[in-house]
Amino acid sequence: MIQCTEFDEYSYQEMISFLPLFSHPKPQRVLIVGGGDGGVAREVAKHPLVEIIDQVEIDERVIELSKIYLPFMAQGFDSPKVNLHVADGFKFMEEHFQYYDVIITDSSDPIGPAVSLFQKSYFELMKRALRQGGIVCSQADTFWGHLKNSTSMHNHCKEIFAKAAYATSYVSTYPAGQIGFALGSLDENTDFSNPVQKLTNQQRKDMKLRYYTTDIHKAAFALPAFVIDALDDSENNLLL
Repeated sequence: MIQCTEFDEYSYQEMISFLPLFSHPKPQRVLIVGGGDGGVAREVAKHPLVEIIDQVEIDERVIELSKIYLPFMAQGFDSPKVNLHVADGFKFMEEHFQYYDVIITDSSDPIGPAVSLFQKSYFELMKRALRQGGIVCSQADTFWGHLKNSTSMHNHCKEIFAKAAYATSYVSTYPAGQIGFALGSLDENTDFSNPVQKLTNQQRKDMKLRYYTTDIHKAAFALPAFVIDALDDSENNLLL
């Protein structure tokens, strides 16, 4: 769960949700791990093809406080599509073999208890929980000052999934003003930079999107040269 404000939180919530959702041809079942503020659930529920959203948050207090202090995000829990589970994400996925089309991990940074969500074993568990052609998207830190974290996440996806990519978004109140996303697909033909579902301007307005557009989706994969070189270096001295 990223620290951001009502001023800019949508830039994070929309991108971590719609980068994977619009890269999948039919995302019906979605799992959100973390995201106790409800912001990702709010966005995922807007997708017309999504039928079931399982939200797994380990800390019930996060949900309670978000409903009080972050109601503009916690409204995501009100969607009839959302099934909210206060549970451990690892154990929950172990009980759902080849079930989900998309898994989104909205975690805090890799410090303390969140470290496990940045490790290879977690990505292997997500793969096991996906249906054929499934896609994952995880918060992957900022490449400004934390490039090893970003490359680590990307390399986990490259090792485990048929196709991997790293995307970026601007979040002004996040440290460095940038946050990244590690994406992986079981389908080797997935082209993350070319979404299979494209929004018209009217569709975007109907969904009340404030940041995501089809062009922004494509541009999210245009990265600085030093990031491209780091992501291409499989021998990188990884932190995680």
